[in-house]
This record gives sequence, structure tokens and C-alpha cells, in this order.
Amino acid sequence: MNKVVLVGRLTRDPEVRYSQGDSATAVARYTVAVDRRFKRDNEPTADFIPCVVFGRSAEFAEKYFRQGMRVSVSGRIQTGSYTNKEGVKVYTTEVIVEEQEFAESRGESEANRGSFQQAAPSPSPSVDAGDGFMNIPDGIDEELPFN
Repeated sequence: MNKVVLVGRLTRDPEVRYSQGDSATAVARYTVAVDRRFKRDNEPTADFIPCVVFGRSAEFAEKYFRQGMRVSVSGRIQTGSYTNKEGVKVYTTEVIVEEQEFAESRGESEANRGSFQQAAPSPSPSVDAGDGFMNIPDGIDEELPFN
């Protein structure tokens, strides 16, 4: 089985090109910086994983993904090789994306990009000791992702 799941930050905005031919397909490329769990000499380290996504998902990435944004990606690893202009064989490894999604809220994303304006704190829900369910505070209905 060839399956990979990554959670990390985009190193730059996705680069999108379109294939040639009658039915041009969008092809987006981006790199995800994934923190390593263990650090060397207490210094943070990361791996930079190149990703490729096709079709409508590529168009989605072009429209909504931005540098510094935390994303979750799943797909398969694909290796390959080619000979460059100098005649040197170059080996490649990239993730062919099957699924991609945001891994943080818009507010968190904007905060990490430095343009976040502090919002009023949301009331914190309390747990009713009788049944173990949370009581939803008044006025929070519009913040819920469902009705």
C-alpha cells in the first residue's frame, strides 16, 4: 500500500499550470513544510515535501491556499527520474495529492501570517455535571458550523 498523510505549512503559494490539448487540466504544485517530531540539538527541523495535485483540486489550491497556511494532504508517493540539460540524472520524489484540506481556521491562518486582528473572546461553554453534555452559551449559535 502506498499512502501518505502530511500536515504542515505551505512554503509558498501554489504554482498552477494547465496541460496541453483539447481538455486542458489544471496542475498545481506546492511544497509542504512538515515539522519533525524529534529535534536535533533542540533545534526545530522540518522536511519539505513537494506535492502535485490535478483538476478541480488544483484549481481549489490555486484559489484558496496561501503561503504559511497549515494544510492536511493525503495521497501517494511517486518517484521518478530525468536527465537534465547537463546530462546528469536527477531523481525525484513527490506526493500525488488525492485529498487536501485546511488544517486550521481562517483566524489562525491570518494570525500566522501577521494580519490577524484580535477578535472578542468567545464565551466558554460549561459542562453540566448531570448528563455530561456541554451547555451552549447564548449568542454563540452563529459561530457553530451546523444548525
